[in-house]
Amino acid sequence: MAAGAPPNPVATRVKILETATELFYRKGVHAVGVNEIAARASASKLSLYKYFPGKDELVRTMLAEHSDRIHAWLERRTADAPGGPARVLSVFDLLIEWFAQPGYQGCAVVNTVTDTRAEPAVAEIARRHLVRYRELLEARLAELPVPDAPALARHLLLLIEGASVVTAIDGEPAAGADARAAAELLVSAAVAAGTRP
Repeated sequence: MAAGAPPNPVATRVKILETATELFYRKGVHAVGVNEIAARASASKLSLYKYFPGKDELVRTMLAEHSDRIHAWLERRTADAPGGPARVLSVFDLLIEWFAQPGYQGCAVVNTVTDTRAEPAVAEIARRHLVRYRELLEARLAELPVPDAPALARHLLLLIEGASVVTAIDGEPAAGADARAAAELLVSAAVAAGTRP
C-alpha cells in the first residue's frame, strides 16, 4: 500500500490470508503465531483480529479458500483435455506437474489436518476436499464405459494422495508418475471390463 493511501480492507484481508497460507505451509500451523503473520503481512494484530477473531478461524478460512482454489484450478486446467481415459489421466498429469514444483511439501490440506490433530472443523474441510476430488474423478469416469465409477474414483484418489505424501517425504516427484501409471492400468482394466460382451 502506498504511503498516505487509505487502507483497503479487501486487500488487507487477502494479504493476511496469503501470508498465513505461505507460512502455515512452510512451517506448520503450530509453529506460526499471529504476531509473525501480522508482521509479514504488514498489518497490525488489530487488523488481523478484525477479519479473523482468532488463529483457529484464520486456519479454517485459509484451508477452505485454499481447497476452493485447488479444485477450481483442477477443473479449469483439465476441462479441455481430450475425451476417453486421457481425460481422467489429465488430473494426474496436472498433479505430477504440481508435485515437481520446487518447495512442494505435500498437500496443504493433509498437512493442516495432521498439524491440528484433526480439529473437527478442519477435519470437515479436509473431508469435503477429498469428496470434491472424488466427484471430479467420478464425473470424468462417468464418460467412460466403466462398471463402477464411484469405486474406481476412490482407488484413483488413494493413488493421488499416496503420491502426494510420498513426494513430500522423498523430495522426488517420481511418485506422481508411478501413480499415473497405476491409474492408467486401473482405468484401462475398468474400460475393458465395461466393454466386454
